[in-house]
Amino acid sequence: MPAHTSLWRNRDFNVFWLGQALSVLGGSISLLALPLLVLDATGDVVQMGLITVISGVVGIATGMFAGYVVDRTDRRRLMITCDLLRALLLGAVPLIWLAGPRIWVLYLLTALVTALKTLFDVAYVTAVPNLVRSEDLTAANGRLMGTFAFGTLCGPAAAGFIAAGVGADWALGVDGATFLVSAVSLRWVSFVRDGAAESPASKAPASKARASEVPKVREMFVVGFRFLWAHPVLRPLTVLLTLLTFVTMGATDLLVFRIKQDLGHGAATVGYVIAVSGLGVVGAAFAAGPLRRAFGFGACWLSSVAMIGVAVAGTGVSRSLPVIAVLAAVFMFGMTLGGVCSMTVRQEVTPDPLLGRVTSAFWTVHNASGPLGAAALTVLAARHGVPAVSVAAGVFCLLIAGAGLLTPLRGSRIAGAADPAREAVAGSAAPAAVSGPRRPRRP
Repeated sequence: MPAHTSLWRNRDFNVFWLGQALSVLGGSISLLALPLLVLDATGDVVQMGLITVISGVVGIATGMFAGYVVDRTDRRRLMITCDLLRALLLGAVPLIWLAGPRIWVLYLLTALVTALKTLFDVAYVTAVPNLVRSEDLTAANGRLMGTFAFGTLCGPAAAGFIAAGVGADWALGVDGATFLVSAVSLRWVSFVRDGAAESPASKAPASKARASEVPKVREMFVVGFRFLWAHPVLRPLTVLLTLLTFVTMGATDLLVFRIKQDLGHGAATVGYVIAVSGLGVVGAAFAAGPLRRAFGFGACWLSSVAMIGVAVAGTGVSRSLPVIAVLAAVFMFGMTLGGVCSMTVRQEVTPDPLLGRVTSAFWTVHNASGPLGAAALTVLAARHGVPAVSVAAGVFCLLIAGAGLLTPLRGSRIAGAADPAREAVAGSAAPAAVSGPRRPRRP
């Protein structure tokens, strides 16, 4: 790309951004439609939690090799394939549901779609640094999060209307159609690295790059994990985010159950509340860049965890829909701010040839606690009620933020500068097949 191309004039990034905007809208529809479909068929919060558990377990298993696949294949082609397969799977749901509810189909669908989503998402993260300049990373990630905000605002409301009108199964079918659009848009995007086309090494399949070697789990996963553990900021971030994921992966299930079962409101009301929560994503998407420049990475991330804790506790005890909606927006603000900051810092400090494996290792490790946490939260909610469980989860989040003050995160103001740990790990870990030139990093 030209050295001084404005982000708004960056054709590849803008096509990528607009294509993902519609895909994210569809994903937000499924975010509400899937638990509604399970709840309508079973009326059981534990069954809702089981869907979340399956999603988490499959995501972890796929994460063990996703980074290796992303670093060794044509990333754009991989993303297009994942989109087309997801379109086929989700588009089949309303046809299958014509014969009546099949909960086992949802379990299988969740597993397959999660595996494809994990592969796509790892490639997605590695794509952004190859579409924009290093100094535009935070702005680009913020805009992509703003796209997520658009989906979060409109998707749940659309899901509520579709579910109330023709059924939640057709809402999943709509999501499938959006993946087709995403696949088409990706065909018009060229991933580049500071003006050079994606290197042959990054495109070459493993069979050509290292034909004499059989890929091992160690190479697929441990290389990325070693980089995480050697970095003074990524290490505590990974540990604390693992604890945070334990208490937040089941948060949407608790919110839906609280509004629909405890308070007795319909699917459309659930959609409205989750749509309002998207305002938090919008705010965080625009605020992430300025906040990080003003206060640094560590202060922003730890503050986001504290916001999440307050919001989780509040949504569980309040009986006022407006208050719940506002607190849901605070929750999403914290999740989005933390997500933008953590994704950007990984992109800044990780060499491009390792970015897929580092991202995959990061997600695999911190998501490992998610299925257990989602199962625990939903089972405890069924026994003791959503309010008690939500307060306990909120307090746990605040303890995580407090623990972070005792780590290097407290004073972290990372800005993408190269550091000896990064260079040492990259030099020893990057295989010859992907040891092409790194993206220059500005201090």
